Formats: sequence, structure tokens, C-alpha cells
Amino acid sequence: APTESRPEAAKESAKASESAPSKQAELRLPELGENIHSGDVVRVSVQPGEEVSEGQTVLELETDKAVVEVPSSVSGRVGEVKVKVGQNLKVGDLILTLSAAPAAPAPAPSSSAPAETTPAAAKPEAEPGAGGETAEKRASPPETEDHSDEGYMAMARHSFYSARTAEGKGEEEAFPPDAPPETDLHAHPRGLDRHAGHEHRTVPAAPIVRKLAREIGVDIYLVKGSGPGGRIGEDDVKAFAKAVFTQMAESRLDAATRAGVAKLPDFSRWGKVEKVSLRAVRRKTAEHVSLAWNVVPHVTQFDKADVSELEELRKRFAPKAEKAGGKMTMTAIALKVVSSALKAFPQFNASIDMTSEEIIYKRYINIGVAVDTERGLLVPVIRDVGKKNIIDLAVELSAVSKKAHDKKLTAEDMEGGSFTITNLGGVGGTSFTPIVNYPEVAILGISRTHEEPVWSNDHFEPRKILPLSLSYDHRIIDGADAARFLRWIVDALEQPFLLSVQG
Repeated sequence: APTESRPEAAKESAKASESAPSKQAELRLPELGENIHSGDVVRVSVQPGEEVSEGQTVLELETDKAVVEVPSSVSGRVGEVKVKVGQNLKVGDLILTLSAAPAAPAPAPSSSAPAETTPAAAKPEAEPGAGGETAEKRASPPETEDHSDEGYMAMARHSFYSARTAEGKGEEEAFPPDAPPETDLHAHPRGLDRHAGHEHRTVPAAPIVRKLAREIGVDIYLVKGSGPGGRIGEDDVKAFAKAVFTQMAESRLDAATRAGVAKLPDFSRWGKVEKVSLRAVRRKTAEHVSLAWNVVPHVTQFDKADVSELEELRKRFAPKAEKAGGKMTMTAIALKVVSSALKAFPQFNASIDMTSEEIIYKRYINIGVAVDTERGLLVPVIRDVGKKNIIDLAVELSAVSKKAHDKKLTAEDMEGGSFTITNLGGVGGTSFTPIVNYPEVAILGISRTHEEPVWSNDHFEPRKILPLSLSYDHRIIDGADAARFLRWIVDALEQPFLLSVQG
């Protein structure tokens, strides 16, 4: 084109940019925390046409027994709102679209520039590189491939390598050096032919990276490198292994959750029915207790504590707790007693990992307390219980209970527990069998205090008796240890001075 026509072309380009529709940005549900994958929309805070700034709350989501605010990650004008109250959202689901300002038009080229340079500037020169690729192609990220068999192959190799090691094979026998792929397509292992093809393929990885892959059971031919030219580094191998084993773990949890699911009959054949969708709290509770019941071999130990003297002390110090802003309840006292028992019996403050065949002992004492709310059962966690006195625990327990009833608990408020206490004394009953709050290994149930005649010397006298129920994971805790642990708690409740003596 002649040089004189360029200003007109630039004007036409600018005019086209002004008339072009504004760019659309999408806001999707981000990661909200560990093990949080979905939630129910309880409030939408924005409307179409409204201006939204980065960090502004766009909706509230009830997830993992907590109501969390979801902020916008971009600024702009709301286009379409894709969600509504009551809808269940998963991480990655589209929330809304936003209209961003149109991009500024490119500056017009200088009229003094030679005409023939314009086409060259618009089209970069293709520089040949290794394998005949252009520089532009080499700079672009590798295309994503469909590796649907990766997880299964890695799992199979991991099992094979582990078995060889268990037989006492040396490293060189158990993990021989990587051989190049077979040139015969039909000789390739299942799933490998799509990566190697008919041609010989060399994997760009250092010997130390290959050794790491062998040690953790990863087929290095399935790993995609993030380095120059697709070179595989240690981080690539670790990321691939983590993804595979995360998938394995989630599959096992899903299978355990589904284990007790059976098809229901058509109840409408016998009368009128009403169907109500599970809300986030009830759904999460159902999933969690099903998982715990399928994974943990439960046993429950029962005992009774004579708390007659303790009740007198509780009443005496109740005004002091109220003055501090709390209530001197049996749960607050049990928090202190249990924290001391966990120091004496560390296997109750642990978790068991069957995949790695390890017991994980926790050097912290964070105790969850079950709270009955109108939305369902919530379990906020009291942290560092052993470092606080009973008055402090009473105040904190009152505060978290109020947050639970006011729907103010966050996901962080319910994470990190190492033991759980649940008290049904305010409702009634003589005893019950609580379900272990997996991945913890034990839970203490407290029932209603009542009077019983107890034989003392040569006569009966009325005493205040507190029923206790201890459910535990029999994979890590033996029955005798459970009986000793619960008896330790009973002794501490019956003789409060023991807490000062034994810590």
C-alpha cells in the first residue's frame, strides 16, 4: 500500500477498535481452602450492570460447615450473573462475566517509514530451529495431551516396584536403568504407544531425575517437562507423583463414601412424600460420617464418673467464669481434663496412614467440640488446649459456640483438630456411641449427669454420676489402652486435685 494511505488506515483501525465490543472477563469459583470442593450459594451481592472492584464480595457460599465470602479477582462492569441462591457450585464453576474497558488502539506507524517494511513487521520471520520448528513454535507451550491411562500406569508401576523392594532386591535389581521405548508399536506397554509413537524417543532428564522417578515409582516417559525443550526436572516428577496419588486417595475416599449407598424404593407408592435437597452442612455431615464409619473400625468403651465433688467446685467457680464472659460447663472442664489425658496417652492424639504404614503423633493438642445448631452439627476447634486454664477455655468455648449459632464460623475455625468432645447432656439420654471424627482416632461422648444410689461403707447415698462414652479406632488403639485412658479421665473428674499432681 502507498505510504500516503497509512493515516487513513490508522483512523479506520482506531474507529474499528472503538466500535468493537468490550472484552469479557469470567469470574469462576476459586479454591477456598483445603478439601473444600463445593458449596451452596446463600447470597448474591451483585447485579448485572453494577461496577465491581477487585476484592469486592460478589457472593456468600455455605461450604464445609461455614459461610464464606467470595471476592472478585478482577474489576469491571457485571455482564451476566450465572448463579442463583440455593445453587451448588464447584471449584471452577462460572459465577459471572464482567465487561472490561476496550483495549487502546495500536499507534499508527510513522509515515516516513518505508512502505515495504510494514508487511515484515506484521509477520515475524520464521527462524528454523531444531527439528525444523520455527522460533515462534518453539516459544509456545506444549499442547496438552490426553493421558487418561497415566494414573493407572503409575499406580501399577508403584505396586510393582514396591513388591520388588519388599522381596529384598537391591536398587539396581529392583529399579533397572530406563530402556528406550521399543520401536515396534505393538511391543509398547499399554498407554505408552501414544507417547513414543513409531519413532525412537529420548526423554530429556538428568540421571538424578531418572533415579528419583524410579525411587517413587513414576514412569518418566509419562512426565511432561517444564524446562527448556521439555526437559524434565525433579519438580516435574514430584508434581506428577502428587497428582497421581491424590487421585488415588480421592478415589478411595469416594469409594468408601459410596460403599453404603443403595437404591431406594419408590416411597410414593405408599403415600404422599416431599423431597428436600440436602444443604451444605447436612450433606457434608452425611459424607463425613459415612467415610468415618467405612474407614474406621469402631469400638466404644463406657464408664461412669462420680462428679459430686466436681459439681460443687463448678458451682463455686461459675460466677468467676461468667464475669470473664464464659460459662463453667462440664464441657469446659472436660477440655482441660482430656488435654492432660492426651499427654499421658499420645496414641489418642494421633492419626494412622495406611498408605505409608505410619502413625502420625501430633505434638499439639487441638480439641474440637460438637455444637448443635439449627443448620446441623458443627465442630469448631479449640487450639492449644493444654496451655489454657479452665476459665480461659470456658470463655473461648462460649465464643465459638456463639459463632456457630450466628453462622459466623469460618473453615479455619473447624480445621486442625486432633481429638473431639461431644456432649449430649443438655438434651438427654443415658449413653451413646459417637462416631470418630476421621482422621482423628478417638472421640469422647458425655451424657446427662444424674443421681444414683452408691454404696458407701455401710449405707447407700445419692451421688451425681456422669456417663462417658469413648469411641476409638481399633487399628491404632487396643481395648486395654482405651479402658486405661477413659479410667484416667474418670479419676481426674472424681478427684480434681489429680490434675495439679499429674499435670
